Amino acid sequence: MDKVTLPDGLGLRQATASDQPFIAALFHSTREAFYLADQDKDYIHHLIDQQLDIQTEAYGEQSPDAMTFIIDKSGTPIGRLVLDFGKNIAHIVDLSFIPEARGKGYGKAVIQAVQHIAQKQRLPVGLSVEHQNTRARKLYLSLGFSPYENSISHLFMLWYPGVG
Repeated sequence: MDKVTLPDGLGLRQATASDQPFIAALFHSTREAFYLADQDKDYIHHLIDQQLDIQTEAYGEQSPDAMTFIIDKSGTPIGRLVLDFGKNIAHIVDLSFIPEARGKGYGKAVIQAVQHIAQKQRLPVGLSVEHQNTRARKLYLSLGFSPYENSISHLFMLWYPGVG
């Protein structure tokens, strides 16, 4: 797949093996609170690496057809999108950004691009959000997503074509 150009100078391209160091650094940046613990930093780093391995394996089992994309801004990687376009739903498995790119509307632009494609295929879009991530939940609600199913840690939300 060639690079897809999005608004705001954003681009989307399929991840390759050479993106693994960026993906690992991005994952670590989403776990910054771990480094506040009174533990050896190497131990924490190793623990987060293990979490990434577990997450990667779980995504492969739960969404074997999902594709991983790198989101870039003017050619510089700033985020990752894991997307599974199935027959019945477009599932945003994961969407994350480096700290410097958060809160700038990039997530909104990526989600709207997914919604646009799903709208053409008449597919709903689903995603999960952690309960404590009120900022993301507010964004998803503003983009027309509705709560669908609750778990202990996450809320699964759906957007339907023609809505929002």
